[in-house]
This record gives sequence, structure tokens and C-alpha cells, in this order.
Amino acid sequence: MAQYKKLWWLLIGILLVTFALLGFFGREVYRKAPPLPEEVVTPQAGTIMTRDSILEGQTAWQSIGGMQLGSIWGHGAYQAPDWTADWLHRELLAWLDLAAQDEYGRHYAELSKRQQNSLEYDLKEAYRTNTYDAETSTLRLTERRYQAIQETADYYMRLFGDAPELASTRANYAMKNLTLPSETRREAMTEFFFWTAWAAATNRPDSDVTYTNNWPHEPLIDNQPTAENLIWSIISIVLLIAGVGFLIWGWAFLRKKEEDEPQTPNQDPLSLVQLTPSQKALGKYLLVVVALFTLQVLLGGFTAHYTVEGGGFYGLNTSEWFPYSLVRTWHLQAAMFWIATAFLAAGLFLAPIINGGKDPKFQKLGVDLLFWALVAVTAGTFIGNWLAIAQKLPPELSFWLGHQGYEYLDLGRFWQILKFVGILFWLVLMLRGMLPAFKAEGDKNLLALFVASVLAVGLFYGAGLFYGERSHLSVMEYWRWWVVHLWVEGFFEVFATVSLAFIFYNLGLVNRITATAASLASTCLFLIGGIPGTFHHLYFAGTTTPVMAVGATFSALEVVPLVVLGYEAWHNWRLQEKAAWMQRLKWPLLFFVAVAFWNLLGAGVFGFMINPPIALYYIQGLNTTPTHAHAALFGVYGFLALGFCLLLLRYLRPNLQFSERLMKTAFWWLNIGLLLMLFTSLLPIGFIQFYASASEGLWYARSEAFMQQDLLHALRWIRTFGDVIFIVGALAVTWQVVKGVLTPKIKKLDI
Repeated sequence: MAQYKKLWWLLIGILLVTFALLGFFGREVYRKAPPLPEEVVTPQAGTIMTRDSILEGQTAWQSIGGMQLGSIWGHGAYQAPDWTADWLHRELLAWLDLAAQDEYGRHYAELSKRQQNSLEYDLKEAYRTNTYDAETSTLRLTERRYQAIQETADYYMRLFGDAPELASTRANYAMKNLTLPSETRREAMTEFFFWTAWAAATNRPDSDVTYTNNWPHEPLIDNQPTAENLIWSIISIVLLIAGVGFLIWGWAFLRKKEEDEPQTPNQDPLSLVQLTPSQKALGKYLLVVVALFTLQVLLGGFTAHYTVEGGGFYGLNTSEWFPYSLVRTWHLQAAMFWIATAFLAAGLFLAPIINGGKDPKFQKLGVDLLFWALVAVTAGTFIGNWLAIAQKLPPELSFWLGHQGYEYLDLGRFWQILKFVGILFWLVLMLRGMLPAFKAEGDKNLLALFVASVLAVGLFYGAGLFYGERSHLSVMEYWRWWVVHLWVEGFFEVFATVSLAFIFYNLGLVNRITATAASLASTCLFLIGGIPGTFHHLYFAGTTTPVMAVGATFSALEVVPLVVLGYEAWHNWRLQEKAAWMQRLKWPLLFFVAVAFWNLLGAGVFGFMINPPIALYYIQGLNTTPTHAHAALFGVYGFLALGFCLLLLRYLRPNLQFSERLMKTAFWWLNIGLLLMLFTSLLPIGFIQFYASASEGLWYARSEAFMQQDLLHALRWIRTFGDVIFIVGALAVTWQVVKGVLTPKIKKLDI
């Protein structure tokens, strides 16, 4: 313990400070969230909406897929508009036209520039001025604004209904007819859209900045980046450069001489250990992983095709039964399930090894029960998603059994609770295999860190239960990113790092001291930026400037440790040369090399591209975001999960030799397909949208007129080439795993 004491104290200090920041400013999210008025009133019409009706609109929006159909405050899907920006712009134009007719007897477009400028000044004053009375919780609006709201709401009532004059618009937005059949619920949803736009246009009390930090860019009311936005963006860039510099200096001058590498065994140590019953039971986990992976990839191609043919699939009218919002939901949920299943299987494989090569009592039964529980939850989630989006569930059950409406946490709350229970059950299975190992003699630091990472993975998914169906949108975003960022990007990263260190140590490839020190140092580097860096998702989610400051500062530090991943990739690749038997682990190692590459490109380069507040101000909700998401989620966690599967398959089927033909196809076609997907379609579209957003406004960058221009349409078609190549790679790795699991006696797989 003494030789790791400084690292342990550093890690504990980082956890205390960063979680204190996350908790303190999380409290500010609650306190400073945009108000939900008890009543919205006008002088003549009286009460036009209430807090309950706005929240009813929020639940209606959740039931149709929520963030899987367009976006709110920039978070969600990218085919339909951002409803906040779109509503705001439409309402502003309606107000200007009403004002022009009231004051000049003509339409706004017919006025002189001087007259238009005069009305735009009045518009800014009307919209940026906060008319919310905190004492009575009443929002007061003028009659003119109420008329503008009614005109805007009428458009949305027709769009989410089946108005024939908007059929082509629905197709371009990949919306089905009667997306929300209930007229009452459609009306409530328009009130929710209005409220999100009101928060984005209205200054906080005693401030010249809106509740959403002047997002979205909307020149009509001078929604421009704030001074704080620019300042903290520059600070984040400076910190990134400084962090990289200090890391390189530390690597060169402060790093102690590494311990001598151990003598590589003549035989694979893990292959000499007899598999336990619980380990033998993991084969079916691998089948589920590749089945869901294949499904996810095919759904991804289906979803991408909806962006070029919104009403169907190569002429087939699929949108009425399997609309864009549904297949995109399934695409993301399948990813969450197969990646998580692979990680759980890797942990369950390691537990008996830690326990001295034996199972605790009833461990196999527990592994089997967990498997079928995961299958049931996955099936229930998919069925519930379909029932909700098809509007076949009673409104009061949609959130619980169908669709929560929030990206990555789309599963109904009932299924989410069951999933959390399953993860806790996995945690129990892991602890039963690991805790007895503390009684043995020897260095337990690596084991202690692995147990800590398992606890974090098991417990932090529960953060997604801290909001409810009618929770404030800002509060929901805070807890949602605890799961999507902190659980997935933070603690899964630590779990993966320590797992690999544990595996390489047990293979005799690295000594325990090196594995432990490297794991502790990596964990410190990941978490110092990763925990408070959660706030970089919340710059414009109804939060205040301090949240932006913390998010920008620490999220820059998230990129710093990624600069040394080239060394990690080289080190992992080099391991296969240490012994002849390591050639049988060549393909799992190559997948781990790919993880390091995509960590640098997807999480590092593309992640920082959208991290500084000034960048995200203009590109939040554009195709630059899925560029980062695809490169980081699949590039890092996808390749890592598949690497774990191949590694487990190697030991579950000791006689197996990977087919070179299959594995070369799998590895290179997955990588090349992903690169083509990003660089020939998503990234170019994102940059073109970036220009439109910066010059005209977010509403325009996501509008039907802009997105359906010939160039962008062609770029979406071009993505098909990358998708097809990627699908071939996915089918190759799936076929390898399936053949490996189902043909245990085969000595060599040839194809």
C-alpha cells in the first residue's frame, strides 16, 4: 500500500473535490432552473395555460419519442427541427407580422428597412423583458404575443396531426401522419414547446442573459453568445494546452523508471485454469451481444435512410409502423444493452479468476438468472417503445411502460428499474467472487481498485431514477447526464482500464506494480475532468454561468489523458510479440488498439470540437454531435465490448482459432466504414450546418428548406457506402462469434 499511497490519496482527493463541485452546482440547477409558472395570463383572454398543462404537454412530447423526434434545447435527434428554436423563430415572425399590420396596415415583409428595424427593436424589448412574477408564479403576456402563440400553435397542431398540406414537411422531418392523434394532447404539447422557447428568449431577473444563456442563436432578438461564453471558451482552450504540456513533462521527467517486465510464461496462464461452471455459462451472453449488435447496426442503416426518404424505406411505406423516432430509439437502446452486456460478461468471467479459480455457491445459477432477466428487460423495453410511439398505451402508463422521451434513457421507467435491479444483482455476483480474495496474502491494491470500479458501475446507473415523469426539464437533464456521461463515459472507462490491467497481469504480461500504478494514475486522469466535466452538456439547459464555467474548465481536462493513447495502442499491439501463444490473442488486442485510436479521434478531437461553450453555442443539435457520438460510443465502447467478447470467446473455446479472413473483414471494414460514415457525410453536413447556424440562426440550420437542399441530400445518400461497409464488418464479427460459441469442438474456423 505504501508505494501507492500518494496515488490513492490523490484519487480520494479528486473524488471528494469533483463530486463536491457536481453536487454544489447541481443544487444551483434546481434553484436557478427557468420557472414553470402556475398561470400564464393575458389581459383579455385571462388564463391561457397553467403549470399542469405545460407539464401535460411535456408528457405528451415524451410519449411520441421525445428527443428521438427533433430536439429540445439542442438535445435529441437531428432530422426534424429543434422545436425550441423552430417555435421561437415562428413566433417571432408571427409577432412582427401582427405588429406590422397593427401599425402600418401591411405585412412585415412589405415594410421598408427603417420600419422593420423599428419593429425589431420593439420585438426585442417585448421578448427579452421578463414578465414573470415570482411572488404569484404568474407569467403575463400581451394580447399580441398571445395571437402570435396561437398562430404558431396552429402550425404545430397541423404538423403533428394529419393536415394534408403539411404531408411533404412531415416526410422531410421523418414524421408519420398523426404523430400525436389526441388533439387535446397536441394542444398541451404546443404549450410545452412555447415554454421552452420562452425560457430561451427571456432574460433572467436582473440580468441581460436569457435562462438558456442566450441559446439558441436568434438574431431577431439579439440572442448572441455572452461575454462569459467567450471567456470560458478561451480558458478551456488554454487549460487544454497547459494540461497536455504538463502531462508530457510529467511523462518525461516525473515518471519513475518502470519495473522490469516479468518473464513471459511459456504457456497462456489462463488457458491452464479449468473453466468454472459460471464461466462456461457466459457463451450465451456473447450470442446476445452480437445479436443486439447486429440489430443495432441494421437499425442504424434503417434510421440513416429515413434522413433521405423520410416516409419509408426504398419505396416501402414503413413509417406508419416503424417510424424514425421508433427505429432511432431501438438503435440507441440496442447499443446500450449490447455494450453493457459485454462489460457485465467480462466482469463475470474475471470474478472466478480473482476467487482462486472457483465459483462461489450458486454462482452459475445467478449468472443464468441474470442472463434471462437481461433478455426479458430488453424485450420489454423494445415492445414498450413501440406501444408508446404507436400511441397504444394509456397516457398515464406511457412513461412507465413505454418511453421516457429522453435520449439514451428511452426505456420505460418500469424497465429502467428492472435494469437497475439486474445491474445490482450483477454487482452482488461480482462481490461474492471478489471479496474473499482480500483474505489471501499479497498486494491487494489492484483488486481494491477493481472492486471500486465494479461498485461504481453497479451503483451509478441509479442516478437515472432521480427524476420523474413531470420533473423540470433542467433537473431531468442534470440527472440524465449523470448516466450518459458519468456512468458510461466515466466509470465504465475506469472499469475497462482496470479490467484490462487485471487481464494482462494474470496473463503474466505486466507485473502487478506496473498494472496497479498505471490503473490508479489513469483513473485519476479520467475522473479529474470527467466528473465535473458532466456540466459541459448543460451549458444551455436552463443553467447559470457558473455551471458553464465548471463544465468548460474541467471538460477541457478530459481530453488531456487521451494524448498518450498512442503509447497505449503501441504497448497493446506489442504484447502479441512477447510469446508465441499471444498470437491467439491477436484479434482481441487489435480491437483494443482500435479503442485507443478512436478514443483519441472520437472522444478527444471530435469531443473537444464541440466542448468549448462558444463552439457548442452554434453547433449544439447539429450533425457535429453525432460525429462525436458515433466515433466515441462505437469507436471506444463498441470496439472495447467486441474486444472483450473475442477475448472471452478465446478462453470459453480453448481449441478455437479465429478465422483470419473473417477477422480481417470484421476489423478493417468496421474501421473503414466508420471513417467513411463520419468524413463523407456526418462531419461535412455538420460543418455546412455550422455556417448556417452562425450566419442565420439554429432554426435555419435545422429547417426543412436548408436540410433538403441538393448538396445535403446527396451527402446523406453518400453515407450509404460507409454504412454498407460497416454492416459487412459487423456481420463478419457476429458470424465469427456465433460459429465460435455454437461449434465448441471445432479446431479451426475457416470460411
